[in-house]
Amino acid sequence: MSKVIHRDLIDPRGSVGRQLVKILRERIIENKMPPGERVSEAEVSVQFGVSRQPVREAFIKLAEEGLVQVRPQRGTFVCKISLRAVEDARFIREAIEGDLARILAVDPDAGLLAELRKQLDAQSRLSQSSTSEHDRAEFLRLDDLFHRTLAEAAGRQYLWQVMEGVKSQMDRVRYLTAQNLDIERLVAQHSAIVDGIAAKDPAQAEMAMRLHLRTILQDLTVHQSRTPEIFDGPSVDLQRMPPLTRDLPR
Repeated sequence: MSKVIHRDLIDPRGSVGRQLVKILRERIIENKMPPGERVSEAEVSVQFGVSRQPVREAFIKLAEEGLVQVRPQRGTFVCKISLRAVEDARFIREAIEGDLARILAVDPDAGLLAELRKQLDAQSRLSQSSTSEHDRAEFLRLDDLFHRTLAEAAGRQYLWQVMEGVKSQMDRVRYLTAQNLDIERLVAQHSAIVDGIAAKDPAQAEMAMRLHLRTILQDLTVHQSRTPEIFDGPSVDLQRMPPLTRDLPR
């Protein structure tokens, strides 16, 4: 882990433990703390200028999410990416967000549609740029915003909070595969979701969402063949997934 001092990132007025969890989770997800790296409780304590107790609490929370593993007498290590956890997260997100898209398409709000179109424009501009590392990271942020906006519009903010914990392993794959990110394809998939909602077609909106969320598994199988050492568990079998019944942009 980096030896740089990060004391300015912690607000002593808030929960130190929660802030550490958020910071460390983001670093693991963005691969700044790669699989297998040893994480020292003492070093984290010094870097962030906090006592070891909130660091210990943060490690426990991250271990519950499958992001670190605490090995007695050996230390704490960043976990490999669990393929089962990625598939489980995709399954949960597809079920929940597919229903959210269906709900929103029953009686779409004009303000929501305007906001989603605005977000699509911002995404499209990135697809036409140089797609630098910064651009790809920015698109992933906009992708999260898109999905969170849908959840909040459906009045399901709590579900999004739940999914943020569930989808950690899925997000790790997104960042690992960012260099091969096909932004234009993903924007087309987002557009299909919005079109389904705007057309008041719940089935189209749901299928478009399900197709979009399956894209990560296709990217995962490619990356797993290149760097199998950072993954844990059996390969995802795309052939066992139930088929989508509508013809949608791929």
